[in-house]
Amino acid sequence: MSAIVTAPTVTGPVRADVAIVGGGVAALSAAVTLKKAGLSVVLMEKRLCGAGASGVNFGGVRQQGREFVELPLSARSRKLWDGLSKFLGEDVEFEATGHIKLARSEADLAELERYAETAREWGLDLTMLGPNAVHDALPWLGERVVGASLSPTDGQANPRLVGPAYARLARRLGVDVREHTPVTGATRTADGFVVEAAGVTVHARYLVNAAGAGGGLVASAFGEPVPVSPLMPNMLVTEPLPYFVERSIGVVGGDVYVRQIRRGNVIFGGGSGWRDAATDLARPVTEQSLGGMARTLHLVPGLVEAQVIRSWSGIDGQMPDHIPVVGPSSTTPGLVHAFGFSGHGFQLGPAIGMILAELVLDGRTESPIAPFAITRFKDWAGGPGEAVTHVEH
Repeated sequence: MSAIVTAPTVTGPVRADVAIVGGGVAALSAAVTLKKAGLSVVLMEKRLCGAGASGVNFGGVRQQGREFVELPLSARSRKLWDGLSKFLGEDVEFEATGHIKLARSEADLAELERYAETAREWGLDLTMLGPNAVHDALPWLGERVVGASLSPTDGQANPRLVGPAYARLARRLGVDVREHTPVTGATRTADGFVVEAAGVTVHARYLVNAAGAGGGLVASAFGEPVPVSPLMPNMLVTEPLPYFVERSIGVVGGDVYVRQIRRGNVIFGGGSGWRDAATDLARPVTEQSLGGMARTLHLVPGLVEAQVIRSWSGIDGQMPDHIPVVGPSSTTPGLVHAFGFSGHGFQLGPAIGMILAELVLDGRTESPIAPFAITRFKDWAGGPGEAVTHVEH
C-alpha cells in the first residue's frame, strides 16, 4: 500500500473548519463530502489511510446477517457501492455477486428462516434455498450444507483499494490528508477544538472522531467513556485457482467465510488473530488459521490441494452489543462520533461518512441513527464485554 502523503516533520498551527481523527473509509467519505460542501478539512491518520480495519477485512459488501437496526444504513450504503468506482475515479473491484449464508444443520436453517422473515419487514428481501436448491446452485459445496439464504444484491470489493482510493480523491479535492500523524490530545475551547498530533496542531470548529479501535480514547477525552475493545480478524488467501466460487459465502455462526476474486485467489477467514499491545499491531494465529482451513474444506472440499500464500490480521473496534457508535457527542457541541463497527463496517463506510457530514453541516441526518447513540453506554457497568471469536466481516 503506497503512501498518500508524508506529513511534514514540523508544522505550525493549522486552521480548518473540520478536523477528522482517523483514515478509514467512513472518515475519508466524511472528508470528501464536507470538502465538496465547501468546508476546509484536515484529516489525521496514525498510519496509512485505509490500512486499519477498512483495509484488512474480508471485503464483504453485505446487508444480510446484520443487526436489524443497521439495515437502513446498510441499504443507503449499498446504493453508493454501485457507483463507487466511478465516484472515486478508480476501480475498487466491487461486484454484486450476491451473498449466500449457509446452514449446516436444521437448527441453522430455522435461524435463517426467522432472520429472513424479520429482515423483510426492514426492507431486505432474502431468498431461501433448500438442500436440493443450494447444491444445484453451488454443486461444489460439501455435504454438510442443508440450506441457505441468498441476498442477490449483496457482493464484494477489494478492501485494499477502497481506502487509498478515497484518500487520493480527498487530496485531489483539497482535503489536507496527513498520514503517519497520530493524534495525542484534543480539547474543546471557546471557539472550537484544538487537536494535538505529531508535528501539527489543528484548530477547528468541528471534530469528527472516526478513530476505529481508538475511538474510545477520543470519546473519553470529552467525558464519554465507552467499552470498546479490539477485534482482530484471522484471514488467509490461496494461490490463483480456476474461478468457481461465484458468490460471497458466509455461514450461520460466522466461523468461516469465503470468496474468490476474478484473478482466482480464494480469500477466506474465521477465528481471531493476535494483538501486540506494545505496537498496536495484529498478527494471524497459526491454530486459528488451521481451524479456518478445516472449516473451509468442509464447505468447499475442492480446495484441498490449494496452497495458502498469505495470512494477515488487523485491528477493528468492537462494542459489547456488536453495533457501532454513530452520532453526535452527548457532552460536547461540534463533536461527532463513528467507531466500534465490530467487524462489519466496510460496507457501511461510504454512507456513514455522509451521515457524519450531515451531522456537521446540518446538525441532523435523515438516517435512523438513534440505536447507535453513545449515550447507551452512559451508565454501562459491564466492562468491554466478552471477546467474540467469530465475526463474518
